Amino acid sequence: GGQVSDTGALRGEGWTLEVDTVRKDEKGTVLGGAFSQPFEPTPVRAVVDANRRRDIERNHSATHLVHAALRRHLGTHVRQQGSLVEPGRLRFDFSHHAPIESVMLERLGEEVNEQIWANHEVATEEMKYPAALALGAMAFFSEKYGDVVRVVTMGDSIELCGGTHVKSTGGLGLFRLVSQSGVAAGVRRVEAVTGRGAYDRLLAVNTDLHSIGDRLKSAPEHLLRKLDQLLAEREKLEAKLAEMRKHGSATGPDAKAPSVDIKGVSVLIDDTDSEDREEIGAMADAFRAGMRKAILVLFGTGGRGAIHVSLSDDLVQVGRTASDLVNRIAAVSGGKGGGRPHFASAGAGDLALLPQARAEAPRIISEWLAAG
Repeated sequence: GGQVSDTGALRGEGWTLEVDTVRKDEKGTVLGGAFSQPFEPTPVRAVVDANRRRDIERNHSATHLVHAALRRHLGTHVRQQGSLVEPGRLRFDFSHHAPIESVMLERLGEEVNEQIWANHEVATEEMKYPAALALGAMAFFSEKYGDVVRVVTMGDSIELCGGTHVKSTGGLGLFRLVSQSGVAAGVRRVEAVTGRGAYDRLLAVNTDLHSIGDRLKSAPEHLLRKLDQLLAEREKLEAKLAEMRKHGSATGPDAKAPSVDIKGVSVLIDDTDSEDREEIGAMADAFRAGMRKAILVLFGTGGRGAIHVSLSDDLVQVGRTASDLVNRIAAVSGGKGGGRPHFASAGAGDLALLPQARAEAPRIISEWLAAG
């Protein structure tokens, strides 16, 4: 059933062999591992890594439950095409013609967990091959079976299997489907985790949710509502930006406000009551589009006050920076700030001095241009 071998150790008298591989040979089962110390043949005790074995058992039993759930919900055309059962996961390939919809995946996961909570006994029995088929056991690899087969039953799942399993389905603890994919024409693959693997996955998701909540300043249980708010705000901003690009920056600097020429540079000084830096940044981008030798200075009159400066690209290319200019203007009111070369913002400092900073802005810009 695709189950990997156990690992552990062989302990003799005065020596130990750490076993990391198990394979079948013409002489029988061969245990392999790195061994360098001398030894004499003695009676040995095989010690299996119990925790690893338990994880493998959980994933193997879950493979049977997944198989049964897939056939029940997708149809009896579902047939096992291959599987891998490891300590950390299970992988199950099966015949099916299309991807499984997310709603159905959730239902499959729910059903497997319901089988776990039902705590069905996992029973094994050896019997003649025809008797197993008469019992309803699923057998898809008839050429691999002998006259006597081992039948594993858990709930309504009945399969021929020689692997190890939990004693009851409750031993799986928890089941979680983690992915689905296509591996060949008409063959799908699902991967899943159980027990400690499923718990670790849920713990990681919970940790991520709390980290996201901390960044958004929202409790995890309110994240969906917060996300809806952010998406709505983004939609409004995108609509405003599209309108500004279509008709000019009418929601920011007054489209009719006259610019002044200062040392050959067109300077537009205006006010805005917006406190949204993204919106103001969009205003600045709209102003800069296609402009040469141009400066925009916006005085934010809302809230605690702010000053924003945007430079056309040609001014940035000769070494001018918006952060340098915005700090010179903001210094009049005791404010400071920073940003990118073409756009920067500063706090107003003393809001009462913001009108003075606005009045002195043309002189400051003239001196700034002359100094360069």
